[in-house]
Amino acid sequence: MRTTTKASAVALIAALGLSAPALAQDAAMPGEGRTVQPMTSGIAEEIFQHVVLFEGLRQLGYAVEDPLEGEYAVMHVAIGQGDADFTGVHWNLLHEEFFQNAGGEDSMVKLGMFIEDVLQGYLIDKATADEHGITSLEQLQDPEVAALFDADGDGMADLTGCNPGWGCELVIEHQLPEYGLDETVRHNQGSYFALIADTIARHERGEPILYYTWTPLWVSGVLTPGEDVEWLNVPYTSLPNNPDATAEDTSAGGKNLGFAVDDIRVLANREWAEENPAAARFLELAQIPINDVSAQNLLMRDGEDSMEDIERHAQEWIQDNIDEFNSWLEEARAAS
Repeated sequence: MRTTTKASAVALIAALGLSAPALAQDAAMPGEGRTVQPMTSGIAEEIFQHVVLFEGLRQLGYAVEDPLEGEYAVMHVAIGQGDADFTGVHWNLLHEEFFQNAGGEDSMVKLGMFIEDVLQGYLIDKATADEHGITSLEQLQDPEVAALFDADGDGMADLTGCNPGWGCELVIEHQLPEYGLDETVRHNQGSYFALIADTIARHERGEPILYYTWTPLWVSGVLTPGEDVEWLNVPYTSLPNNPDATAEDTSAGGKNLGFAVDDIRVLANREWAEENPAAARFLELAQIPINDVSAQNLLMRDGEDSMEDIERHAQEWIQDNIDEFNSWLEEARAAS
C-alpha cells in the first residue's frame, strides 16, 4: 500500500502551487466562491430565524443573496424549480399540499427540525368564554352565541383569519362548513397583521374577539392564552390535506385545536442540497426554540422592528448560543 509522508505531502502542495494555510482555509470555508439564493414569505416576523441561517452560511464561505419573497405556494414552486435554493419557513404538515404540488421529494428535500411543536388554532377572549361557558368552536353554530362576536352588525361572528394563499386558509375554509359554521361565522381575510391589530384594539375596549393565530408569533405575548384569551376546542379533527389525522395529531394542552401540531423545517432544492453538502448539513442541524422566536417577535411588536434591529437580535441569539452554533458549523465543514 502506498503511503504519503509529511514531506511528500508538502511537496505535492508546492507542486500544485498551494499552501497549507490555503488548504486549511478551504476546509473552513467550503462554500467559498458559491452563492446561495434563499426565499422567504416576506412576513417581517419570519426574518429573524432566516438571519441566523444566513450568518451560518456566510461563516461557511457562502455569499448569501438578498432573499426572494413570495406567498408560500409560490415559494414551494420556486424551490422545486431551482429558482431559489432554500427557505426556513416550510411547515411540515400544513404545507404538504404545496410541497407535493411543486414536485415533492423528486425536486426538494426537508432538512432537520428547525422549530418544533408549532401550534395553530382559534381563540376567544377569556371574559366572554367564562361568562357564556364557551369552550368549543362548535358552540358558534348557535346564532346567539355567534352574534356575541359580531363586529360589523351583520349578526355573524367575525373571525380574524388567514391571508389568501396561506396554508391555514385552506384549513379554515374547509373547517367552517365542516363544523356547520358557514351560516354563523364570517372568515375575515386580508392583511393578517392589520386585522389582528384591529382585533387587539377591540379587546382593549372590552369587546368580544374571535381570531386565528399561530405560534411562534408575538400575538400570544400580547393576548396571553389562559390570561387574556382561551384556545377553543374543535368538535373533531378534520383536515383537508390529511384526512387520516386524528385528535392525537391536533391536540395540545388537553385541547383539540383542530390544526396539526407541526414542525417548521428548512426546505431546500434537492439538486442544490446534494451539490452543497456543507450548507445542507448546517441547515439540517440548525434549531431555534419556539419561545426564542416568539420573544424576538414581541420585541418587534414593541418597536424594535427595523432590519438593523432584527439583525442585532439574530447576532445576540447566536452569541447566547455560540457553542451550539459553532458545533453546527463544525459538523457542516466535516460534511464537505
